[in-house]
Amino acid sequence: MEEELKCPVCGSLFREPIILPCSHNVCLPCARTIAVQTPDGEQHLPPPLLHSRGSGLPTSSAAAAPPPDQEAAVGRAFGGGGSSATGGCPGGGAGGVGDHADKLSLYSETDSGYGSYTPSLKSPNGVRVLPMVPAPPGSSAAAARGAACSSLSSCSSSSITCPQCHRSASLDHRGLRGFQRNRLLEAIVQRYQQGRGVGQGASAVPEMAICQLCDRTPPEPAAKLCEQCDVLYCAACQLKCHPSRGPFAKHRLVQPPGPLGPAETRCASPSATQGAPSGGGSYKSPGGAGVGSSGGSSARKFPTCPEHEMENYSMYCVNCRTPVCYLCLEEGRHGNHDVKPLGAMWKQHKAQLSQALNGVSDKAKEAKEFLVQLKNILQQIQENGLDYEACLVAQCDALVDALTRQKAKLLTKVTKEREHKLKMVWDQINHCTMKLRQSTGLMEYCLEVIKENDPSGFLQISDALIKRVQVSQEQWVKGALEPKVSAEFDLTLDSEPLLQAIHQLDFIQMKCRVPPIPLLQLEKCCTRNNSVTLAWRMPPFTHSPVDGYILELDDGNGGQFREVYVGKETLCTIDGLHFNSTYNARVKAFNSSGVGPYSKTVVLQTSDVAWFTFDPNSGHRDIILSNDNQTATCSSYDDRVVLGTAAFSKGVHYWELHVDRYDNHPDPAFGVARASVVKDMMLGKDDKAWAMYVDNNRSWFMHCNSHTNRTEGGVCKGAIVGVLLDLNKHTLTFFINGQQQGPTAFSHVDGVFMPALSLNRNVQVTLHTGLEVPTNLGRPKLSGN
Repeated sequence: MEEELKCPVCGSLFREPIILPCSHNVCLPCARTIAVQTPDGEQHLPPPLLHSRGSGLPTSSAAAAPPPDQEAAVGRAFGGGGSSATGGCPGGGAGGVGDHADKLSLYSETDSGYGSYTPSLKSPNGVRVLPMVPAPPGSSAAAARGAACSSLSSCSSSSITCPQCHRSASLDHRGLRGFQRNRLLEAIVQRYQQGRGVGQGASAVPEMAICQLCDRTPPEPAAKLCEQCDVLYCAACQLKCHPSRGPFAKHRLVQPPGPLGPAETRCASPSATQGAPSGGGSYKSPGGAGVGSSGGSSARKFPTCPEHEMENYSMYCVNCRTPVCYLCLEEGRHGNHDVKPLGAMWKQHKAQLSQALNGVSDKAKEAKEFLVQLKNILQQIQENGLDYEACLVAQCDALVDALTRQKAKLLTKVTKEREHKLKMVWDQINHCTMKLRQSTGLMEYCLEVIKENDPSGFLQISDALIKRVQVSQEQWVKGALEPKVSAEFDLTLDSEPLLQAIHQLDFIQMKCRVPPIPLLQLEKCCTRNNSVTLAWRMPPFTHSPVDGYILELDDGNGGQFREVYVGKETLCTIDGLHFNSTYNARVKAFNSSGVGPYSKTVVLQTSDVAWFTFDPNSGHRDIILSNDNQTATCSSYDDRVVLGTAAFSKGVHYWELHVDRYDNHPDPAFGVARASVVKDMMLGKDDKAWAMYVDNNRSWFMHCNSHTNRTEGGVCKGAIVGVLLDLNKHTLTFFINGQQQGPTAFSHVDGVFMPALSLNRNVQVTLHTGLEVPTNLGRPKLSGN
C-alpha cells in the first residue's frame, strides 16, 4: 500500500495532500514547485517571447532582445533566474527565449484549458519541476521574491499540471488554496507512519516556521502568513514586500502555524528554506485545521465549507461532485444543482467501492492460485526436461559412434526448448506478480479509505478510487491467468531408421491423436422447468485438434443414451423433457483421428412442478396478453384460443385460472390441446382439444364438438377454475372453487399436451402455475343429462 501513499513528485509520503481537478493527489509543497505563472496579457510580453510563440523558433536578432532589466522582471515573474538563465547571453539571447517560450507553451491554446510544459529540473520520481529562483544580480533579493509572490495574485495567472496524467488546470484568485485538501489520505498516511514507527523522533527539537523572504542567515521567525499568497513573512519583510495597501489591501494576514513536527519536517520541501515563493510551514485548508506541532496526531476537526467557513458540510452536489453546505444552496452556485444528503451519498459510494473491491479481491485470489500453478509448471518442466534428456541419451548411446554428433545437436535442441519454456514462464510470473502487487496495494489503500468515517472526505476521492478499482479489475483480462506454455515437451525420437539415415535424424512432431476427455463445467450446468443446460470444455494443454462434440442424454428412466446434439459449441440447452425426472448426460469429442472417450456422467433433475405462462406466439391474433403473459383477454366477440408455453407428456400437473372479469354470461373453455389446435373457435370443437366450457349456471365437457356431462354450477367474477392433468393415469379433471366439477372429464388421454384456453372479450382470466397437486379437493358434483 506504500506506493499509494507516495507523492508522484517528491517520491515521499504525502504531506498536506491536495486534490487536483483530475482527482490525483500531490503534496502542497510539491504543488508550489510545479505551478506555472503567466502574465495576464500577451501584448505586454517582450517581442522575442511573442515571436518565439508564433514561430516556435528562437530569435537571432539582437535588436529584438529586451533590456536586461525587463527580461529579469519577466524571469522573476515566471520563477526563472533572470538574465543569468539565458546560458551566458547577457541580453537575453536565444537560450533564454527558448526557456521562456517553453514555459509559455502551456498557454498556446487558451480555450482548451489544458496544455503542457517542459521545465528544466526533475524530481526524484522523474516528474519535471520548476527551477529555483536565484536573486538577480544588482537587486534586492527580498524585493525580487516579493515581486514574484505578488505576481501570483496581482499581475499574473497561474496553472498547475498534474504529474501523473499531465492535465493542466488554471488557478483562481485563491491559488493553491482553491484545491480541496485530502483529509482522508492525510489521516491514512499518519496512521501508516505510526504503524511503521516513523514517529520515533518525536522528542527532537521542533522546527519553527521561518520567513520565506529573509536575506538574513538564519532567516527570522515568521510573524504573518498571507492566506492569498501562501507566503510566510517576518515583521520586516511583511512591511517591505507585503504592505497593507494597493493590491494587497484585501489580502488576509493570519498568525503562522505552530512548530513543525518531525513527520512534517521530514517531508518539507527544500524550497522552504531557500526563499523561493513555494512557501513553507503547515498548510491550512479552507475551513479545516492545519497540521499541528504533534505531527498531525491531534484529533481532526469536522470539515467546514471553504466558502462559508462557519458552516459544516451537509449536502452533496451531484453536478459538481463535491460536498456543500446549506448556504451554498441558498446563496451560491449550487442553488439549481441536483443535491442529495451527504450521509446517503457517502453510504452509496462506499457500497460502490466495496462492490468493486470484491471483484478485485476475486481476481487477486485467482492470481495467487495462478502463481502456484505456474510454479508447479516450472517443476514439471524441469522434471520433464530431465526425463527427455535421459531418454535421448539412452537412444543415442544405443547407436554408438554413428549417433555421437547428432546426439549433441539433439541435446542442444532439448535444452533450448526447456530454456525457452522456462523463460516464458518466468516472464509470466514476474508480470503477474507485478500486477498482483499493484492490485493488493490498491486494495489495502481502499480498505483503509473505507474505514474512515469522514463522509465528505470520502466522497472527494471515492469516484476516482472506484474508477481505479474498476480499471484494476479490467486489467485481469480473459487469458491473463492462463499459462502461455505447456510443461509437456512435444518431442519424440524415432530410433528405427537405418544407420544410413542417422545424419538426417531429428525430432518429429507427435502424431495427431483422438481428443482427450472433455471436462463438464458443473457450475454452468443447470435445469429450468423441463429444460436442461450443459456446458463443457477441453482440458488445458490439449494439443489434439477437436472437430466437434457429441452430447448424449438418456430417457429420464435410466434407459439407453441417445444423441441430442452434434456440433462445435460447448454449451447446449435441451427443451421438452419430462417434469420431475432425472436425466443422465455425457459428452465426447471427435476429430479426424476418431472419437475420444466419454466425459463423466452428470445427473440433472427437472422441476417437480411446471412454471409457465400464456404463449404470445401460439395465441390467436385477437388474444390480448398482459401481466408478463399471465393474464389473457380478447378483442373479439368470437371465441379465440391461446396455449401455454409448457408441454406435458409425463407426470401429474395442476394449474388454476382466476376469472378477473365476467360480463354478459359468456362461455369460456378451459383444458388442454395439441400444438396444432384450431385457434379461431371454441376450445374442444375439433379433435385436437379436450375442454370444459362453462357459463354462469352449468358446464359441459367437449371434444370433437361432442357435449357431455352437463353439470350444475357455473363461474362468475372471482371464481377459480382448476385443471388436473394426470398423465400417469391418463385422465383430465376440472375443478371450480376447489370442488370437482362433474366426474373425471376424459380418460385414455395420451400424448403431448399443452395448457389451453378459449375466451372472448367479455372474459379476462389470470393464470397461476407452479402449484402442487392439492390433496383436499372436494367431491365431484353430480352431473345432469
